[in-house]
Amino acid sequence: MRIDSHQHFWDYHPVKHSWIDNSMEVLRRDFMPNDLQDILMEKNMIGCVAVQANQSEAETKFLLDLSTKHNFIKGVVGWVDLCEYNVAARLAHFTTDSAFKGVRHILQSERDDFMLGKAFCNGIAQLEQFNLPYDILVFPNQLKNTVKLVERFPMQRFVLDHLAKPYIKDGKISTWKTDIEILAKHMNVYCKVSGMVTEANVLNWNENDFKPYMDVVFEAFGANRVMFGSDWPVCLLAGNYSRVLSVTENYIKQFTDEEQGMIMGENAIDFYALDI
Repeated sequence: MRIDSHQHFWDYHPVKHSWIDNSMEVLRRDFMPNDLQDILMEKNMIGCVAVQANQSEAETKFLLDLSTKHNFIKGVVGWVDLCEYNVAARLAHFTTDSAFKGVRHILQSERDDFMLGKAFCNGIAQLEQFNLPYDILVFPNQLKNTVKLVERFPMQRFVLDHLAKPYIKDGKISTWKTDIEILAKHMNVYCKVSGMVTEANVLNWNENDFKPYMDVVFEAFGANRVMFGSDWPVCLLAGNYSRVLSVTENYIKQFTDEEQGMIMGENAIDFYALDI
């Protein structure tokens, strides 16, 4: 069973989505389930995990509402304020919806030590109580603190989004590689092979650009802790769904059929406890 573990929906608003700057004109419109459903069917995907793109509970409600109307949305990674005193109550509220499968806060936009703060760590501790995984969105320079975070919560499930956005365009790999290898030693951490094309030269990339980075991730995490994600529609900045999917599909041909099945869906199903 094939699952896209990472994609987004939004009803575009220039203030709410201010991160979409002038260089991202293709993203300045609504992207809704009807825009993706046929693509998933064409690629033999039985569904997807919709991940928050805006830091608000309204975003979480928006995605959960979409999941009730489109059964191919198998799970939602939403947002709650993990630093708020009432975070447990908000998590209790959202977990009444069976589609609520995880939480993400956009750490890449925070100062480097934010994730180690008392308030944020209290929120992560609450996730553990509700058995909810956490999506880690960071830049490479934040990986050392990411390691410290996951060390504090050995029973919490984490997944690293977009390989921590390595500097593919510049060909930098050594420091990122070391930090990834250290992070992967923590068996409660998974990694999404996603978001790579937008870290490369978006106008001129080929699959060989990604091989050194994918080699590191698969060697460090193994086929049983890696999952495919398209990062649609953000990926459209650098390539259509088919081209992005081909990067992973072609790379994993070296693995067994069983391992390919894990990477392309089964790991995501298990990690997010998706109801399939």
